[in-house]
Amino acid sequence: MTATDDTGPGSLFSRITGAEDTSDPQEARNGLRFVGSFSLTKVADGLIDPKLVLSWLITALGAPGALAAALVPIREAGALLPQVIFAGLTDRMRQRKWIWVAGSAGQGISALGIAAAGLLLEGMAAGLAICGLLALLAVSRAACSVSTKDVLGRTVEKTRRGAVTGLAGSVASAGVVIFALLLVSGLLQDRAPVLIAIALAGLLWLTAAALFSRLEEPEAEPDPDATFPPVITVLRRDATLRRFILVRGLLVSTALAPPWIVVLTGEGETVLSQLGALVLASALASFLSSFVWGRLSDRSSRIVLALTGAIAATSLAAMLGLAALGLATTAWAGPAVLFVLMLAYHGVRQGRSTYLVDMSPVDDRATYAAVANLSIGLILLAVGAFGGTLGTVAPEWAVAGFAAMAAAGGALALTLREVEKT
Repeated sequence: MTATDDTGPGSLFSRITGAEDTSDPQEARNGLRFVGSFSLTKVADGLIDPKLVLSWLITALGAPGALAAALVPIREAGALLPQVIFAGLTDRMRQRKWIWVAGSAGQGISALGIAAAGLLLEGMAAGLAICGLLALLAVSRAACSVSTKDVLGRTVEKTRRGAVTGLAGSVASAGVVIFALLLVSGLLQDRAPVLIAIALAGLLWLTAAALFSRLEEPEAEPDPDATFPPVITVLRRDATLRRFILVRGLLVSTALAPPWIVVLTGEGETVLSQLGALVLASALASFLSSFVWGRLSDRSSRIVLALTGAIAATSLAAMLGLAALGLATTAWAGPAVLFVLMLAYHGVRQGRSTYLVDMSPVDDRATYAAVANLSIGLILLAVGAFGGTLGTVAPEWAVAGFAAMAAAGGALALTLREVEKT
């Protein structure tokens, strides 16, 4: 069977990517396995969102509020900072897919552990157990992140990678939309259904690990001397990477701004309903845009980053305008602005991933991913503190600061070199 068979995987892969020159059936099979694995893990991400599900669960279990506040920093820092360690391990392996498989399995086991903690524990003990298991989940996620770009770059050709990851985002978001609608409706404001959702996330990660293990990955030449990536050396020698990190650092504003939008919409609803609306806006935006952003990234990820920066800045400026007019608390204002902002957020995710894979040297993709993500992890902590400081003055100040960052990131993205056509 060839990739041009009308009913084979090659034909489906060609329709997904829009590529007429797909002649490698192995690439087609790998591409479809990527779509399946990524779709499962993205659904799992939505079911166990620390900003929503875990924070509500910890509160419902009677754990201290400080533990709920620690969830997002644990998840974000834990997923980014350890990547320098996994990069060296990845470079020492002939087949890097096993790092991803282990990472996905680790996330699945952690999620099942969180569900068990929610079922069996209460109060401080439950909160500490959930935070500890979330840290394990985050570290496992770091393993997946650092190996993904390397494996994707060696199994799927350039100009098709964005479509693969974008389709997975759109497919997965359909399931997250259903979950978000249940949250907003109030049907999931009981502990048992939430624990079931978390346990389901664990099973999805384990299934994704099994599917990814079937990837037909060509063996790489291992580097037995590989160790921690020389972060300073890599940054010093590659100006494009430094500029990309700066662009991506400015665009983290798209991830940090949504909670401040919720604050500006008022406190008339329950916390769970407010966060449910945020998840719904994000899932709908992902469903409608991830595949489109992925295809556009295959043409020019630089332009995608520039465009999403402009869209994010515009949506945040619109929120400030609505607040000034006294319209921020209307029923439509918050959801509308959140939807547009999350369109930009998902575009940033697609653009930054595709750009990093396409600009990285073939033998150093894991190293470049680790260096970039370590840098972004530190930047994210600093920007989070920056936004929090502005927010203590007024939520509008935080929104204005993030709008300025998004605009600057979009403008700076235009100065990046084009990598899809080289």
